[in-house]
Amino acid sequence: MVTQQSNKSDVFYPETDGKPMADNTKQFRWIVVIEQNLEWLFADNADVFVAGDLLWYPVEGNNRLSTAPDAMVVFGRPKGDRGSYQQWKENNIPPQVVFEVLSPGNTQREMERKLLFYHSYGVEEYYVYDPDRIRLEGWIRSEDGMLDRIESMLGWVSPRLGIRFELGAELQLFRPDGISFFSFAEINQLLDQERQRAEQAEQQLAQERQRAEQAEQRAHQMAERLRSLGIDPEAL
Repeated sequence: MVTQQSNKSDVFYPETDGKPMADNTKQFRWIVVIEQNLEWLFADNADVFVAGDLLWYPVEGNNRLSTAPDAMVVFGRPKGDRGSYQQWKENNIPPQVVFEVLSPGNTQREMERKLLFYHSYGVEEYYVYDPDRIRLEGWIRSEDGMLDRIESMLGWVSPRLGIRFELGAELQLFRPDGISFFSFAEINQLLDQERQRAEQAEQQLAQERQRAEQAEQRAHQMAERLRSLGIDPEAL
């Protein structure tokens, strides 16, 4: 009896795990704040990929082994849209930094599984923020290859990202230049401004296109007029 072996290239990798990105508005706001600010922090670096709630498959051929960090940063991979992060298609580079934002629905067992996953598949820095308890935890990969808990996150500076963590009434994050991360309200305002600029640019382009069409139409009418007078416009 001959047993057929499945081809790894035939394996289907879903682009969603069927779970919502966030369980509540507070968790959603913090995911957006962290992911968007990281996007802007590395906007000028073409080889840093930032994503939020994107399924990460670390092993080719295994579509059951995956997780979707609330935010992740991958150094050494180009920006661009992806349906999922399939590591074997990304020079086998795992996300070096991941963030999780907790909601009341997250269980201790679930978070222990996530920690084990990130330890097993190459994450260098792992940060967890609980916005309800105002609690921040972090892990960093040590020389012996283990993800070790960071003793104190107050004033901690990420080796990879260069950002500083502080805790007050809520989590505070600072860029390497000392500027604080934009808030959720500020992000919405910036995105509205970007949308308005895009709409204005589109309107301007449409106006320029209309003027060009009108000029072409006038030139055509003039040429026809000259021909009616027996003048060849090509000879002018």
